[in-house]
Amino acid sequence: MTRRLVGVVGGVGPLATAYFLDRVVRLTDAATDQEHVDLVVHQRASIPDRTAFLLGRSDADPGPVMAACARELVQLGAEAVVLPCNTAEPFLPVVQAEAGVEVVGIVRATVAEAVGTVPGLDRVGVLATDGTLAARTYHDELARVGAEAVVPDPADQAVVMRVIYEQVKAGREVDVAALAAVADRLAARGAQCVVLGCTELSVVAASTTALTVATVVDSVEALARATIRLAGAPVAAP
Repeated sequence: MTRRLVGVVGGVGPLATAYFLDRVVRLTDAATDQEHVDLVVHQRASIPDRTAFLLGRSDADPGPVMAACARELVQLGAEAVVLPCNTAEPFLPVVQAEAGVEVVGIVRATVAEAVGTVPGLDRVGVLATDGTLAARTYHDELARVGAEAVVPDPADQAVVMRVIYEQVKAGREVDVAALAAVADRLAARGAQCVVLGCTELSVVAASTTALTVATVVDSVEALARATIRLAGAPVAAP
């Protein structure tokens, strides 16, 4: 395999980036330091909020900031760039144009993993930010593979946003039971799997077994595996 240095546009959010890096290490099939992937990470926590901009609540455009981060990573030698943030997906074209190298987003990697996990997939529950749902990135990518997004009703979506912003991002205790109940209701509406379409939710899932729906597809895990392949290293067997 040809090895490549991969750049990570991080800080979106900071804890989720740290968890993503942990998963890259743990999911690499490596017996020595030298067999792990080479990464250069830009932990730019000051990138403007993606959801606030997408919903018109802020004029601070995160796209140019993330694009500048990608350019700096390439200047440091990155031969490809990954963006471990679901709500950043709509800004991928701006980042790609600035980077001039392959840029891999998390949504396509996650949907590809869902398709590979569930035979005959046609209905997927999506737990994500208001910004991701408004941008319809999961809706569009799922439609591309012949599947439909099933999203929470407004009351349940408020629970998801509270977990993401008021609990995980704020460093507070998470109401896991409430989140699990939202996932269960998506499954009851016919979702064959539930996607954790926000990296903060991946952080939650790592510390609990309360998400009891039959199949959970973790966007951080999906992008971590895609990153390992992008870097030219083998992925550890399940």
